[in-house]
Amino acid sequence: MPALINVHQLDRQDVELEGELTPEELQLDDRNDLVHLRGPVHYEVTAQKMDGNILAQGSLQATVECECARCLKRFEHRLELPDWTALIELQGPEKVAVKDDSVDLTPLMREDILLEFPQHPLCESDCAGLPSRHEEAGEGSPAWSALNKLKLK
Repeated sequence: MPALINVHQLDRQDVELEGELTPEELQLDDRNDLVHLRGPVHYEVTAQKMDGNILAQGSLQATVECECARCLKRFEHRLELPDWTALIELQGPEKVAVKDDSVDLTPLMREDILLEFPQHPLCESDCAGLPSRHEEAGEGSPAWSALNKLKLK
């Protein structure tokens, strides 16, 4: 279910929202080969009317499944946006669509979640990557093998 704020309810009081959005609701497909949102995004948001606009503040959390860009090992990465903020304009050229007296925060959350995806996910900061064919065979690097044969006095 999308994260909706009733605009008329904001005239009387601040609105608190808490819930989860599925990857399907966020329309997050698997365009990224290394990062995949498999579970829901949890949100806690407070919205208030401010100068004819809506100010939404809160937090977003999710766990993404990643593949290391160096060794292709699978691992989980926690996305946390503890100070998520969005200014939703209700008037002017940047105004958002109001449908059935409600504004949908889902597209704004989607954008910020995508921006938070790791661009070059690594399982460990010092990941050495995939072993070379020589390392797998236990031979070591061929360049070092040739140097090890040199007799220096």
